[in-house]
Amino acid sequence: MTFSDKLPRPFFILAPMDDVTDTVFRQIVADCARPDLFFTEFVNVDGLQSTGREHLLPKLKITDKEKPVIAQLWGLEPENFYKTTKELAMMGYAGVDLNMGCPVKTVIKNGACAALINNRPLAREIIEATREAAGGSLPVSVKTRVGFTTVDMGWIEFLLSTKILDMLSIHGRTAKEMSKVPADWGLIGQAVQLRDSLSPATLIVGNGDVTNRRDGEELAAEYNLDGIMIGRGIFHDPFAFSQKSPWHEWTKEQKLELFARHIRLYTDTYQDHQRRFEALRKFCKVYINGFDGAAELRAEFMATDSPENALKILSA
Repeated sequence: MTFSDKLPRPFFILAPMDDVTDTVFRQIVADCARPDLFFTEFVNVDGLQSTGREHLLPKLKITDKEKPVIAQLWGLEPENFYKTTKELAMMGYAGVDLNMGCPVKTVIKNGACAALINNRPLAREIIEATREAAGGSLPVSVKTRVGFTTVDMGWIEFLLSTKILDMLSIHGRTAKEMSKVPADWGLIGQAVQLRDSLSPATLIVGNGDVTNRRDGEELAAEYNLDGIMIGRGIFHDPFAFSQKSPWHEWTKEQKLELFARHIRLYTDTYQDHQRRFEALRKFCKVYINGFDGAAELRAEFMATDSPENALKILSA
């Protein structure tokens, strides 16, 4: 990978989460305790190459503060992966990641993301089209799970056998399991063994239930991983990537001021109603938590319908 020599071992990544890991939240996390790599939210290439393009472009906003950033893509048409990757190469991205693990039923029903585990010819076409478009300028990676309804390490073997992936991020659950059972890191360790025999240059990143850097470092050492990805753990602590988080010591006022900064940056970034205010409600439990009256304040925030009203509530 073009940036791999600059990354520590293990390196840490903020996982892609829809309506969560946009440019605004990535900037907030960067100010608190930045990871080594950011991923965008997942962006649909078929939508980007259609009349709906303008509605999706805000998902691809980035700033220098967040770099290096990898754009995560999903969709069904290899040609659209090709076209989008060509565009991303000129937009300042550090790489392209292919979402082959999202377990959301509506997405799977259309044959995308985790459904590609059961459609390997199409998965190969998508990978090859993306690699061709990337040339030598952008690394190409895949984020996936260890199977569809049951564990299927043949899927991981298939991905590694393409020998054209720079990085493979593996969530230690099947698509059917979603997040309902503990992640199986032993299976991620098996993926490392497959990598060593099939594609030694491919970096392996583990994902699932990691909430802080210390636990991630222990897992990386135990399973010989190149990197660790933290997803939902960031909802518990914006300083999840720090060596020693101060979050549990922060006062109510400090937490609410950080939320207010998030909201102000959101409204400055997405003008002309590019994104809905309601998306900010997902962050209530991040900031409005851990102090007396938090539950009542969250309920009051959830009833607001504008940034102006939200800021009034947080400053009251």
